[in-house]
Amino acid sequence: MNKIDEKLKTVKDEVVNCHKCSLFKTRTLPVIGQGSHRAKIVFIGEAPGSSEDKTGIPFCGQSGNILTELLDSIGIRREDVYICNILKCRPPNNRNPQTNEIEACISYLERQIEIIKPKIVGALGNYATSYILKKYNLGDKIQGISKIHGKIFKVKTSFGEMKIISLYHPAVAAYNANMRSVLKKDFQILKKYNEK
Repeated sequence: MNKIDEKLKTVKDEVVNCHKCSLFKTRTLPVIGQGSHRAKIVFIGEAPGSSEDKTGIPFCGQSGNILTELLDSIGIRREDVYICNILKCRPPNNRNPQTNEIEACISYLERQIEIIKPKIVGALGNYATSYILKKYNLGDKIQGISKIHGKIFKVKTSFGEMKIISLYHPAVAAYNANMRSVLKKDFQILKKYNEK
């Protein structure tokens, strides 16, 4: 096992044994992350849903099918990216993450980003976009996702330049079929930056 795999396994082991907030009591399985440990693109969602909680796999339900379809539309295989969430445990009844839960869990995601060192972070939805923009001192750029979807923000990190692209959460296309074309258009922007 190489250093990257070892470090991500350490994060995984810590999440499995985590009791930092009460969500560990109601979860079935923690959802740590999935994909290439050398991914150029990391996607960040908000929190696991019921399908994810049952399987431990991020974005494995309807939203996951849409995400896979969007990746296919730009010629990127799902196994070549890394997919994770802000929270590693499902909030009961899919309620919004609470501030104390995010604070308890966020160090895992931050370490995943530091270990993988992506060139691009796709922030899926308002929670992920707000978190990642605040994290990289771009809090003044936060607006509703309908205003900033498809926008690229360049940030300096400990491992070099990284681009953040704010994207609608794939779930919107499950509720509103017209949003599929908006998501596909935004993913074309992702494709352009991935090819550089």
